[in-house]
Amino acid sequence: MINPDTSFVKKIESRLKFIYKDKYEKSILADLIHVISSYRINSSKGQKWDEKDVVLITYGDSIKTNDEAPLQTLRAFLNDKLNEQLTVVHILPFFPYSSDDGFSVIDFREVNPELGDWHDVEDLTKEYDLMADLVINHASSKSQWFKNFLKQHGKGKDYFITEDPKTDLSQVTRPRSTPLLTPYKTTNGTKHVWTTFSADQVDLNFSNPDLLVEMMDILLGYIDKGARIIRLDAIAFLWKVVGKTCLHLPETHEVVKLMRDVAEFIHPDTIILTETNVPNKENLSYFGDGDEAHMVYQFSLPPLLLHALHTGNSSYLSTWAKSLPQLEGDKTFFNFTASHDGIGVRPLEGLLPDDEKNSLVENMKGFGGMVNFKSNPDGSQSPYELNITYFDALKGTHKGEDQLQAERFLASQICMMSFAGVPAFYIHSLTATPNYYEGVEKTQHNRTINRRKWELDELKEVLRSDTPQKKVFESLQQLILLRKKQAAFHPNASQEILDFGTDFFVLKRKAENQTILVIINLSDEEKEIEIPDGFTFDLISDSTIGSGKLKAYQCLWLT
Repeated sequence: MINPDTSFVKKIESRLKFIYKDKYEKSILADLIHVISSYRINSSKGQKWDEKDVVLITYGDSIKTNDEAPLQTLRAFLNDKLNEQLTVVHILPFFPYSSDDGFSVIDFREVNPELGDWHDVEDLTKEYDLMADLVINHASSKSQWFKNFLKQHGKGKDYFITEDPKTDLSQVTRPRSTPLLTPYKTTNGTKHVWTTFSADQVDLNFSNPDLLVEMMDILLGYIDKGARIIRLDAIAFLWKVVGKTCLHLPETHEVVKLMRDVAEFIHPDTIILTETNVPNKENLSYFGDGDEAHMVYQFSLPPLLLHALHTGNSSYLSTWAKSLPQLEGDKTFFNFTASHDGIGVRPLEGLLPDDEKNSLVENMKGFGGMVNFKSNPDGSQSPYELNITYFDALKGTHKGEDQLQAERFLASQICMMSFAGVPAFYIHSLTATPNYYEGVEKTQHNRTINRRKWELDELKEVLRSDTPQKKVFESLQQLILLRKKQAAFHPNASQEILDFGTDFFVLKRKAENQTILVIINLSDEEKEIEIPDGFTFDLISDSTIGSGKLKAYQCLWLT
């Protein structure tokens, strides 16, 4: 047992008082300190990140064989193909679940036996840092907690939110078009339960401090098992107050701060990452005053970069990038272009005019993509996310499909890697996976289009044959290794966006002993640019630049 010092206890108590206000009791603090005291304290290894850090986002069974646990297959594939490139592996929820490919958790403390067991997870942590999801907003309707709620007995009976269906909940921000309340039969009659995401994903009631303490125990359990980055899934929806949007409420921010305090107390190297697929300003709010998330997703990057490459126009991407704060110390961005979810449309609010946004949505449909919608307070619906693999999203431009898909896609990945922050690659970006229509037909869910399960032998054959997938995979292997050697790509190295016309996206990254000028031709044609004096050597081609003529989608890392 450890005994937290007085200053730490006072900080935790202050957080709890803010969250629970007049409902706060000393027993809440005592219960939380008891949980914290049951874990061992780890020493810090030093800085939280540097230019060598690269994240892979993957499901535990994104690559499978018939004769071993998928987590073992994944580890073997990564060790064979990507061991030098990756430092962090984000295994999307690897717990028993009932829907949403893992995000409807039945048991937060167990590994899904279809994937493997805790030994397989811990084996991965021997070669890579682990990023794990704390699916904090909701639990499965098949969980023991919810079963206990239905019979109103045992742990979980007070863990869920009920509401009178006559209550006006029109102000609640919705990421879905499904009903907010779902009726369930309990031993005390029919109860209407809060379900933000689906009827099977039942929102948890954090106004009950017992649940908060329970979740803290689960969080520390993941850290104890080797998780270094904790992704707080759907955190923005955590706290509910009737008559409010129930998005980004002050109590939600305070819970994130509390989790950071507790996680860092047990393991100083822990990184708290908030997943908030919302407009840019709201997303940035999760940094707090340097006391909240260490890392936030760069949610506006995927759709803005997609728009820039579709139109050959950098103006909106550059305007947004110029507005980004320079982050220092224990704050940085989590940069990505694709994930298990679709490409968010809400993060474009205030950054891209409606006509440009609507045009992008229509282009995605033209490339075989689908669209998920959200409900608005006035009863209308609007696009929430684009469902398409990022590779197929770039099979052409606003002019239509062309033969430059691989070049355009690689330009998108080089651009993402160049931004201040830590780069993260979804496994289906590394493998340039096309749209998975067979999966959508099977599940009837649009998001499955970007959630293919590769058979190992099939994937190996694709990567050794003359395919676009082989070209992209091998190019990214080399580019990642090259990037990891550059001090100017440290996550907190300075970033400046330069204006060289709308055909190009140009940024300068600068560390104490290195400056890199990044130039990306967003056009499907050769373009000429006046390269500043002194920047003569291109790291990507490993050659001196003779002229400022760039081929379609050519990218330069100039020193």
